[in-house]
Amino acid sequence: MEVLVRYIEGKQFDSTSRGHRVVCDQPEPSGQDRGMTPPELLLSALGSCAAHYAAEYLRARNLPLEGLEVRVSGAKGGRPLRLTEVSIAVETPALASTGPDANRHVGLRRAVESCLLHQTFLNPPKITMEVETPQLAAV
Repeated sequence: MEVLVRYIEGKQFDSTSRGHRVVCDQPEPSGQDRGMTPPELLLSALGSCAAHYAAEYLRARNLPLEGLEVRVSGAKGGRPLRLTEVSIAVETPALASTGPDANRHVGLRRAVESCLLHQTFLNPPKITMEVETPQLAAV
């Protein structure tokens, strides 16, 4: 799994993976607001992952996926500056239509909590970083 991020202009960057593309930018006035900010992309990825696991749970039980929504919010703060709080809210009319069933709510919650990105937040990976400088061409 790999994503390549390239500078476009101003505060814009282009992220590509397997032929797919997402533009990242900063809000005005520092950027041109032509894409999500990096933290918004992170929350978007987390929400998409949670939605995928919720959909799989519903699909496995032949429950409808219509109306499935996941809202993810985050709060910045702390030193160093980071996301200090992340909240995930899953809404699905499918569970409401089946009547009160605590087991299905618990099952859906477990499914969403098993999302790869949710688990990554709970069990942070080792992150390595290198700064590479292309060799200047011999003059």
